[in-house]
Amino acid sequence: MKKNIEDEYRGLMAGIFYGGNDKSDRTGTGTRSVFGRTIKHDMSLGFPLLTGKKISFNAARTELLWIVNGRTDLKYLEDNGVKYWRPDYERSGRTDETLGPVYGKQWRDFEGIDQLKQLVHSINTNPSSRRLIVSAWAPQEINDMALPPCHYAFQVYINNGVMDLMWQQRSADVFLGLPYDIAMYGLLLEMLAKGAGLKAGQLIGQLGDCHLYNNHLEQAAEYLSRVPNNLPKLQLEEGIRISKKMDARKALIMPEINEIKILNYNPLSAIKAPLSVG
Repeated sequence: MKKNIEDEYRGLMAGIFYGGNDKSDRTGTGTRSVFGRTIKHDMSLGFPLLTGKKISFNAARTELLWIVNGRTDLKYLEDNGVKYWRPDYERSGRTDETLGPVYGKQWRDFEGIDQLKQLVHSINTNPSSRRLIVSAWAPQEINDMALPPCHYAFQVYINNGVMDLMWQQRSADVFLGLPYDIAMYGLLLEMLAKGAGLKAGQLIGQLGDCHLYNNHLEQAAEYLSRVPNNLPKLQLEEGIRISKKMDARKALIMPEINEIKILNYNPLSAIKAPLSVG
C-alpha cells in the first residue's frame, strides 16, 4: 500500500500528542516527545506539501536552493522572504550575517569536498552504488554554527529507473519545522531525479527526537481535528544535473527559483504558533 505523507504526519503528531514523554529542551519551553520514528511518502500521490494548514512553499524552495548553491548567508534567505533564521543568528552572537558553516557549506565544501557534485556524478556513472550519501554533520565545526544541522544527512537509492531518497534528522519540531523539511526533501528528490532522467519514488524521513513544544499543543489539537485536502503537484523546469559542456566534476546546473512552481495547492487556513529559540 502506498504511503501518503498526510496520514504519516498526522499519525506521528497524534502519537506524540497522546503518548509522548514530557522532556526539557535547550529553549526552556519544554516539549512532549518521542524518539526514533520513520515517515514515508510515495511521490506518485502528489507533492508532499501538507494541506492540513497552509505551508509556505516559497520558504521550502528558497531554503533548499540556498543549501544546494552552498550559501550560508542571511541575505539570500531574507531577500526571498525567509526571515525565521534571524533569531538563531542573533542568539549565536555571530556578526558576519551568516549562520556559519551550516548545511550549504558542508554539502558543497566538506573540508574541500563538494559532496553534492560527487553525488550527482555517481548517480550518473554508478547508480547502483550504496554510497550515494551527503552529510552535513561536521563535528569539528559544530561550535562555529549558529545552530547545528537538524537534518544532517541523506541517501538516495536507484533501481529500475526510480529514485528514492531517505533523510536523517536528529531533531524534528513536528508542528512548525517538520512540514518544511518534508517539502524541502521532496523537492530535492524531484530535482535530483529529473536531472538524472529518473522517476521520483519514495521519500523517507528517519527522525530522532520528534517533539511538540508545550506552546504548540493547542495548535496540534486543532490540526488533528482537521481533514486535509488533496496534495498539490510540482512543476519543475530543470533538475540538478551535470553540464555536458564541462568536466563532470566541475559544473552543476541548478534550477532557478522561478523555474520551481507548485500547482493546485488548496490548504486549510494557517495555524499560527510561536518559534522557540534559545
